[in-house]
Amino acid sequence: MKKILIVGAHGTLGQAISQALSHHQLIKAGSRRGEVLVDLTDSASIHAMFERIGKVDAIISATGKLHFGPLAEMSAEQFRIGLNDKLMGQVELTLIGQHYLNEGGSITLTSGIVSEQPIRFGSNASAVNSALEGFVRGAAVELDRGRRINVVSPNVLRESWDQYQDFFPGFEAVPAARAALAYVRSVEGVQTGQTLRVW
Repeated sequence: MKKILIVGAHGTLGQAISQALSHHQLIKAGSRRGEVLVDLTDSASIHAMFERIGKVDAIISATGKLHFGPLAEMSAEQFRIGLNDKLMGQVELTLIGQHYLNEGGSITLTSGIVSEQPIRFGSNASAVNSALEGFVRGAAVELDRGRRINVVSPNVLRESWDQYQDFFPGFEAVPAARAALAYVRSVEGVQTGQTLRVW
């Protein structure tokens, strides 16, 4: 049984991941709900979380805000929403979390399909998701003691389809339970530096 931290555990995807990994000891964290509260945009908050929970065997992030909007009207401040939250939030979780990760442990981040399949109004999401995937490739070659890092790139979730379908014409949504299997593969498998696509 592994001790697994799931950040964003109460979101649609996070709940499915928690269900798929329920045979392990789970620590469910979030910005507003969870056994532990954490703000991934605040390094002090991330440090405090790990000081409270101690060493873990796996870290999973299933969270991150992005900005969707037309490029012609987008401000740098709006673009920074995704950079500061989904990108740097997950990067900081990794940078700090690696020091609390047991030998042979794993880190799993979350990107998304628009890293490779752009959509209208999705330039911020494409940039952030692509950067996360590049970060994981680079980080994987430096982690030692058998520790691994991967990123899951899910399609839009079926459970969120009503909210996001206008952004994804012609896409086929995937069930959150199917996307969650990629997190199981990352935690319990052997791969590292990979983008695990669930399209």
